[in-house]
Amino acid sequence: MAQLSRPIVYLVTDRRLLSPEARTDRDSVRALEHFLDEAIDAGVDVVQIRERDLDAGPLRDLTRAIERRAQGSPTRVVVNDRADVARVAGAGGVHLRADGPPVARVRALGPAAWIVGRSTHSLAEARAHADADYLLFGTVFPSASKPAGAPVAGLGALSEVAAAVARPVIAIGGIDPARARACAAAGAAGVAGIGVFLPEGRAPGSLGPARAAVALRAAFMTH
Repeated sequence: MAQLSRPIVYLVTDRRLLSPEARTDRDSVRALEHFLDEAIDAGVDVVQIRERDLDAGPLRDLTRAIERRAQGSPTRVVVNDRADVARVAGAGGVHLRADGPPVARVRALGPAAWIVGRSTHSLAEARAHADADYLLFGTVFPSASKPAGAPVAGLGALSEVAAAVARPVIAIGGIDPARARACAAAGAAGVAGIGVFLPEGRAPGSLGPARAAVALRAAFMTH
């Protein structure tokens, strides 16, 4: 299995939030590429390309471009859900939904160094999918990317999951530096987010990729 160094700082993309003023997909993809250049330069550990509305061809081209930029850096590029695109584009791995296909089936599609992660929302799901290279667990805190009233797992559930499985558990949902410190204390191996990485002023609490990477990593050093 592939290994990720701890603490894990994990960026999930959403080009619609990044550049809501973009008039075409081409413009929004270009903006995302520039944004991810900053994230790679900042030393983000994992970039999850989560652009579900892109067709396979544009998604492949985007992934290939970001993977090329990440070569020689510590950043690993994974594609949400689309193992076929990840394989053709030469990505570092795949991130699976909680209800996605078995990890072993997806792992067999790629090279030995592939990372295969899984979203989980409960202790039962985490135990069922503990063969993944990492588990993304949440939503830990209320999140602007989720509808009002969406279930929140909380720090107690995060602590239970982190103690129950041997794989790295990465907390997601409403993450900021202060909450990252609480997640570290609960046993998380890292944190993931969308909004905290967006350019300053784009969303509440957004820091930009460079400041966010430094602040989130520091939270794990000082908890």
